[in-house]
Amino acid sequence: MPAALPLDDQLCFSLYATSMAITRAYKPMLDRLGITYPQYLVLHALWEQDGRTVGAIAQRLALESSTITPLVKRLEVAGFVTRERNPDDERQVRVRLTGRGAAMREECGCLAESLLERAGMGVDQLAALNRQVQALQHALSASTR
Repeated sequence: MPAALPLDDQLCFSLYATSMAITRAYKPMLDRLGITYPQYLVLHALWEQDGRTVGAIAQRLALESSTITPLVKRLEVAGFVTRERNPDDERQVRVRLTGRGAAMREECGCLAESLLERAGMGVDQLAALNRQVQALQHALSASTR
């Protein structure tokens, strides 16, 4: 059996380490806004389409509903979202942005700018890299279904 490649030669480690570096870069800005990175992702999913169910948010973020529920509860306590059970199906919980949650979108605009500045790459380079990583993610997700 061949030996494992060194970590720096493994794509999975490079993606993991890059994800952690991006999260660390965002942290000071998110701390000032009073939210965590996972909460930011939930808000982002709602900025794309407000009124999603917890299950739809989980699907959009490639997470389990059981991971989303506590994030949404904390966002509700902070005044960013409201939760409402579907009267036709009590198992479904619909999440909606409050005025404060919608306004947070403008305040989070600086995250992408900060990433561009720190990465030392142009918008086109980062967009191309993002498309490649998305294609890899879609291919891997499709192969495990």
